Amino acid sequence: MESVWDYPRPPRLEKAGARVTITHAGRVIVDSDQCWRVLETSHPPVYYVPRGEIADGVLAAAPGSSYCEFKGMATYWDLTVGEVRVPRAGWSYERPTPGYESLTGAVAFYPSRVDECRVAGEVVQPQEGDFYGGWITSGITGPFKGGPGTMGW
Repeated sequence: MESVWDYPRPPRLEKAGARVTITHAGRVIVDSDQCWRVLETSHPPVYYVPRGEIADGVLAAAPGSSYCEFKGMATYWDLTVGEVRVPRAGWSYERPTPGYESLTGAVAFYPSRVDECRVAGEVVQPQEGDFYGGWITSGITGPFKGGPGTMGW
């Protein structure tokens, strides 16, 4: 069992070591064992999928950006599967800061914005709130930052 309170700050980047699948609107858009995860104090892991492991034609650049003090400037992506479009379903770091170069172009998906995410076959529970996009599995424990009333701790 991993406690998110044992995760470091600044965050640690590591190979996920497990198969990650993402399904939306009846289509598997990710089925990969090449993902990365970012571990940061008080947050469930965020999984990053190498761009080449994402189904062709489902991502389109979305307006806006944000800045992470550790990883740099984030780019956002809309997801389109058939007629279903999900605005800002994911984000990436096209030019991450030193130490996070392995994330270049990899996309992190908000599990709350797709139908299903799995890690090693286990269905992921989305982190509460829409700011962090963490993936909660039975192998981690909180409490988790992100829900109402948690921004100050």
